[in-house]
Amino acid sequence: MIERILEPILINKLNSGKIIVLIGPRQAGKTTLLQSILQKSTKKTMLLYCDEVDVRLLLEKANSEALKKIITGAQILVIDEAQRVENIGLSLKRLYENAKNLEIIVSGSSALDLANKINEPLTGRKFEYKLHPFSFAEMAAHHGVLTEKRLLEDRLIYGSYPEIVTKSELRRELLVELTSSYLYKDIFLYQDIRKSQIIDSLLQVLALQVGSEVSINELSKLLGIDAGTVRRYIDLLEKSFVIFHLPSFSCNIRNELKKSTKIYFYDNGIRNTLISDFRPLDLRQDKGALWENYLIAERKKQLAYSGSYARTWFWRTTQQQEIDYIEESDGSLKAWEFKYSPNKTQRPSITFTRAYPEAKVSLITIENYEDFLL
Repeated sequence: MIERILEPILINKLNSGKIIVLIGPRQAGKTTLLQSILQKSTKKTMLLYCDEVDVRLLLEKANSEALKKIITGAQILVIDEAQRVENIGLSLKRLYENAKNLEIIVSGSSALDLANKINEPLTGRKFEYKLHPFSFAEMAAHHGVLTEKRLLEDRLIYGSYPEIVTKSELRRELLVELTSSYLYKDIFLYQDIRKSQIIDSLLQVLALQVGSEVSINELSKLLGIDAGTVRRYIDLLEKSFVIFHLPSFSCNIRNELKKSTKIYFYDNGIRNTLISDFRPLDLRQDKGALWENYLIAERKKQLAYSGSYARTWFWRTTQQQEIDYIEESDGSLKAWEFKYSPNKTQRPSITFTRAYPEAKVSLITIENYEDFLL
């Protein structure tokens, strides 16, 4: 079993006096992680699956006394897929206030409904964590850095969802099923969104534009929908952990792109499934885009698990000078260029280094990328 970085972090937070909220995409391993935590605990535990109708009804209709009876004897309570419960925020608040010695973990596969339902009732009462598909660090810890680096092409093409990693012989079928049935299922349960074909078309266009700046107006014209709807759908896809955006960095130079955005996928396998392309790297024209998406998505996992509050950007000028990725943390500015081939030399943009002499600029290739992700 591949151990998750979040497991000891969550265990250490159990005695914090706060509700632990675990969110992340469907099929990322949240239930498996929660089961592992419960199995290792010496306390009396209870796991409620909100996919079960009777469990949902109990949590939706119970008053404070009824809730106490439901969890009688439990010292650790886990509520899985909590976004499916109406008024879950109010129920959790009642439990928090009336069951003082109860440790509570809540999980949800979407930040859409769960955030809306719990943010106000649980203000000041929760710690929130995100579980991603397997990270480079988790898999390197499991079977060694060298073995994981040998599997790089697999990760670039098929991604790192748990089932894809552990059942590699079925990975294409599993990816198609995940992409078509599960990944953004929550969107269609939210605000009565029925235009699934537009969501699919939008994702396919974004998949083809990985590594390039995204124009909302161009997407609007291409898809035949208004710009406001495009922004709304992109926001919903971000909250469902399918994509994330990277804004442009600008402080000093007149010709820097100031309001530009790139959009990346949390997982390369999902991106490639959307465009039905599982060809090996030596047959692909998008190798650079796959490499960039993989590194930035993996770095996002690393920052999340380490508790970093770094701000992140890309940088480009109107003359197409660019830096692939920038981080600022505690006043320190770092920048990276990504090149798949170790044989390619790359001098950082003189315009950038002159404008930001304090920034440390590094080159990441297949030979040294583990240092960037560990």
